[in-house]
Amino acid sequence: MSKSRKINDGFLCLYCGAKVSPVEKTCRNHCPECLYSLHVDGDTPGDRESSCHSLMEPIRVEKTGKGYSIIHRCMKCKKIHKNKTAEDDCWEKIIEISV
Repeated sequence: MSKSRKINDGFLCLYCGAKVSPVEKTCRNHCPECLYSLHVDGDTPGDRESSCHSLMEPIRVEKTGKGYSIIHRCMKCKKIHKNKTAEDDCWEKIIEISV
């Protein structure tokens, strides 16, 4: 797959079961309800080139110049990924992992 191609499909959250819709202007890779993700991206956000495919736990939030990022840790291989928050993310969950 080309590194410039981004995949932004909806999905069913494997952690909480929520039906997750795509988000505009970026590639959603985490559930807006529980904030869990799947380890599907390789080195480039949206490339979907990882072979791990395990759940990624939201472990903390970081302030960035453009807003906030959720930091996920893969529950299998322990890789860390940063993901931008989306407007429809559950702010109660974001606050929970930021304290």
